[in-house]
Amino acid sequence: MKSGRNGKSLIRTAALLIAVLLPLCACGEETDMKNIPVTLQKSYKKAGENNPLYTQRFGADPGVMEYDGRLYVYMTDDLVEYDSKGKVKENTYSQIRTINCISSDDMVNWTDHGKIRVAGPGGVAKWATNSWAPCAAHKTIDGKEKFFLYFCNGGGGVGVLTADSPTGPWRDELGHLLVSRSVKNCDDVTWLFDPAVMVDEDGTGYLAFGGGIPEGMQAAPGTGRIVKLADNMISLDGDPVRLDVPWLFEDSGINRIGDKYIYSYCSNFMTKGNSLKLTDGAIQYMIADNPLGPYTYVGELFPNEGHFFGLYGNNHHSIASFKGEWYLFYHNRPVEKAMGITGNYRSPQANRIEIGEDGLLKQVRGTMKGLSQLKPLDPFRTVPAATMSHQAGITVNGADGKTWIEGGTGSWVRITGVDFGKNASTLAVTAMPPTSCTLYAVLDDPKGPVAAKVRMEIPEDGKALVISAPIQAEGVHDLYLISDGDMKIYSWTVRE
Repeated sequence: MKSGRNGKSLIRTAALLIAVLLPLCACGEETDMKNIPVTLQKSYKKAGENNPLYTQRFGADPGVMEYDGRLYVYMTDDLVEYDSKGKVKENTYSQIRTINCISSDDMVNWTDHGKIRVAGPGGVAKWATNSWAPCAAHKTIDGKEKFFLYFCNGGGGVGVLTADSPTGPWRDELGHLLVSRSVKNCDDVTWLFDPAVMVDEDGTGYLAFGGGIPEGMQAAPGTGRIVKLADNMISLDGDPVRLDVPWLFEDSGINRIGDKYIYSYCSNFMTKGNSLKLTDGAIQYMIADNPLGPYTYVGELFPNEGHFFGLYGNNHHSIASFKGEWYLFYHNRPVEKAMGITGNYRSPQANRIEIGEDGLLKQVRGTMKGLSQLKPLDPFRTVPAATMSHQAGITVNGADGKTWIEGGTGSWVRITGVDFGKNASTLAVTAMPPTSCTLYAVLDDPKGPVAAKVRMEIPEDGKALVISAPIQAEGVHDLYLISDGDMKIYSWTVRE
């Protein structure tokens, strides 16, 4: 037994030494990627487009929060459902118990923070059945920044989780719904869901929610609500106020722009012949001088996504400000289409909102080109491997902000607009077991010259390693990291 353990130890030590030394032997080699026998997997996102925001999972009903120079997007985790014959069927939303979270500081490269386990036996809120349509806010309470993640338990109420960071870990301090049908003025709300939260300039929080159409009331459903939150953000300060929202369907939004309050929502699908000239399943908005209303209808902000992209469906949005600009986040179905399936499986997108001289919002045009990069990415910091603008063959695993990527032969990620400066010398990759591949760093064109080649060999029972290789890169480039085998990567960085 003693001899066997020593033998295994020697084998492990040798494998680790090979993983460290092989890249050093490869420095200076000139290699063109098109001459390497690796077939690149196909991405669900076109090279010249920044929508959808990510493609490694689905993500619907985006709720957006800015914090500390980053924009965080929380989404319903659409899961593909199959019938008894193994064929994809229509999304029933009944299996959704997790929320997806991504963030960015440049609006093009998004870091995937993994799934937030919310509902069911494996979730934080074990009393909940589902976790749909999230939104988030942060607030300083007793000198400490706290984060709040609101979600709906199907159509039966709104819950809230708390955390000390925007990526968790999350806690269920209440242990029950924040808004239920037992709350005053909520028992007659058809769909008690779709929360939207806003923290005003004075630190007061407000929560909007509701939807659905009582029979014969499509022009004035009367199912929209807004309520003031208590200082702790997890209890109510007063009774919810009924909002008179024309042709309401679902999807509340609440924002402050200048000295006005904006309530936005999705119109229903029975608007034909209305005097306001609004259209079906579109994002509408209203304006008020007080967050609790009354609100006056202004106009249509965003027609149904099918108007732009051909695939019609429910329209769910968030309006967010970031670094002096306003943006509309919504969902579309491009990944579903690229996969060749149909079932209302949705992916997040964003386009810029322009505000006129009169302070009103101009109608947004949905595009697949999406947003422009606000600044180059800094590779001299530790970059999470789950940071990317494009990918193919990649899965992201982990939770509570600690994630890694996994992929096989021909899998790759693209990080857009990386600024290597003038003194980049080494690419250092933190890989996890098991990993057995060469990772090729390629600039701008995935079939172009190789800037770095990192050989990684970590056995199943090995430990995470930082493996380095020389890199030849200067200035701003799109960086492709391409694998010729199985990889499991936690992070990477460039050193001078």
